[in-house]
Formats: sequence, C-alpha cells, structure tokens
Amino acid sequence: MSTTVAEPQLLSREQIAFYHREGYLIVPQVFSPDEVQAIANHFDGLIQGRWSIPPEYQNHWVPETDSPDMWRRYPRVMFPHRFDALSKRMLLHPRVHVILRQLLNDEPIAAQSMFYFKAPGSRGQALHQDNFYLQVEPHTCIAAWTAIDPATKENGGLWVVPNTQDHEIVCPEVADEKESAFRDFVRPPPGKKAIPTHLNPGDTLFFNGNVIHGSGPNRHPTLWRRSFICHYFPASARCINRGYFPLLNFNGDEVSYEASTSGGPCGVEHAALSYGA
Repeated sequence: MSTTVAEPQLLSREQIAFYHREGYLIVPQVFSPDEVQAIANHFDGLIQGRWSIPPEYQNHWVPETDSPDMWRRYPRVMFPHRFDALSKRMLLHPRVHVILRQLLNDEPIAAQSMFYFKAPGSRGQALHQDNFYLQVEPHTCIAAWTAIDPATKENGGLWVVPNTQDHEIVCPEVADEKESAFRDFVRPPPGKKAIPTHLNPGDTLFFNGNVIHGSGPNRHPTLWRRSFICHYFPASARCINRGYFPLLNFNGDEVSYEASTSGGPCGVEHAALSYGA
C-alpha cells in the first residue's frame, strides 16, 4: 500500500469557520507517513549522535545525559530550519502554505521552528499564549503543531482553550515547576476551560497566537510525544520580536520587518527571560 498522501484539497468553508470561531483547527494527515518517518528518524539521529547541531546554534540544545529530568535529558531543538535542510522543507511545506493562506486570508511569513522529543516522564508546558513571545503586531501569529507520534492525554498531548483567540495577551503567572518545564502560566478566562486534543502522526493543529494552550506531563510508560512546531504570521503585520529574525517567505527568501519595541504586557525583561516558549 502506498504511504503517499495526496495534495490536500482546499479547506472547506466549515473548517475555516470553525477555526475563526474556536481559534484552532486540526487538519488530518497534512504530512504523509513517509514524511513523518523521515523527520522522526532524522531527530532520533541527533540524540543518537549521528549528526550534530552547528556550534553557533547549540545554545538552546545542551542535553544533560545523566539528568533524572527527562526534559533536560532530551531538550527541544530551537530553530532547526536555520541549519537543517529537512526542517526547512517542513517549515515551508507547500501543504502548510495552502492551509495558512486560507486561515490567514493573507500570505504567511515563517518565523520559527522547533522539535520536541517529550520522552516518557517529561514535564509538560503550562497554559500560555504564543504571541506573548512573538509579539506580532498589529495581528497575531499562528502555530502549526504537527504530531510525529500519537499525541494523547496520557503522553502529554496539547490542550487548547477554545474561543480565546480574542482574549488579550496577558502577563503570565508562575507555573507549577513539578508539572511544567516552563515558568509561565496563563489562567483561562471565566467560563472557559482547556480541552484535550488527539492527533495522529502527520496531523497538524493550527491555532491562533492568542489562544491559550499547553500540555501536561508525558505519563505514558513507553510512548514518546515527538512533535514539529512552526510559527508564522500574516505578511500584512508590521513588526515581530527581533529574536525571531531572520524571517522567511515561502520561497525561502529572507524578508525584513520592524522589531517590536513594546516588550508585551510584562515589559521587555520578562519577555526576554521567557523567550522561545
């Protein structure tokens, strides 16, 4: 049986309406089984020492191989598209491009890529809002969160708080460090609560940069929860946090934008400390 997934049809009006109403949308099988396996094998090769991150990009990836904290033993890889050809192809994948153009009603600009291993026993990431970090103005960013393994409640899959896309960006509280590998926590507004999502490998969760979301610890005894996560923003935006420079269009060319100077609702110091979450 072929493992190739056909180019997706345009999103239906119902899917686009759901995204704008709820703030998120799961699109099944954006990436084919072959593509998912390729990215899984590739990053397994990184932790097995078959390839390495260039020294100038290693500041965010320092595995502590003897640590009992699985998050420190298998940390996320930040901005792999800047030094890795496969990650760049995933960031600028034509299927993602088609979907983003429909959801944004604008041309998307690529700002960030990340790879999460989330081995069994890893802590999660408390509820938060992505545009607190990216600081896209006057619009917001959008995430494309692709499951490499099944992403479920048990192994630390993503939770979203529906219909918070219009919730203002707020200064986070301090998260429970026993549950979250990151310090920031955004409390859902009154009357709204987080719900779990379930993604199969190759499925992509698209969500608005103001949407409150996060994940719990991986409590599965054996199943990892690897994921490839990218952030984009509409071309008509004016500025973004300079920490995400250089920015790319879907031709792979660098494009210039103003750097955000507001620092967000907590000021520049807090945003800098929380950078990249």
